[in-house]
Amino acid sequence: MPLNPLDVHDLTETILGCICAALQDTAQQVDGQPGCPCRACVVPGLVAWDSCDDPCDGKGDGGQLSVNLIRLFPTNPFPNEDRTVMGMRNCPLPTTTAAELAVTLLRCAPTPDEQGCPPSCDELDQAARVLHVDAVTVYNGLYCCLRGTQPGRRRGRKFVMSQQKTIGPQGGCVGIEQRVLVALPGCAPCPGEESV
Repeated sequence: MPLNPLDVHDLTETILGCICAALQDTAQQVDGQPGCPCRACVVPGLVAWDSCDDPCDGKGDGGQLSVNLIRLFPTNPFPNEDRTVMGMRNCPLPTTTAAELAVTLLRCAPTPDEQGCPPSCDELDQAARVLHVDAVTVYNGLYCCLRGTQPGRRRGRKFVMSQQKTIGPQGGCVGIEQRVLVALPGCAPCPGEESV
């Protein structure tokens, strides 16, 4: 069955809210750890590294958090890609569509000083600590969020955590990208068809 038009966007907004809440919780538990960035968005296409500094004029935590869709594909069984030829009357449509999503979190990276000297080991260690705590927080936040986001399913939504990787440093930013495959069972009828 086809997807409802807002299935993907609603899921990305839910994930953004969950990760932001997880970052805020971690900031309260870990001294010196920044919380959810003021710049937190669902974005179209690839993530633009617009800002990793403090976009809130000192009124909040710096960085940039984004969630974006990488791809949609039919799956049967989930998470395997279904390459069955469709369009034939006797071929059933896949029961599930998979969405591959990316959560990207950027923070400021130490840069060389005005004389061109590299950042100190202490500065690098502090940035690494923030990055490592962010990595675990995003992973845990995404895992806990997706377990409870499918109403009507006792065990929550089907999903597969994919790789998490460090990105940067580049342009004064460093961060993590966490990918996830999420099952989106369709329930909307095709135009002109009655729902079953």
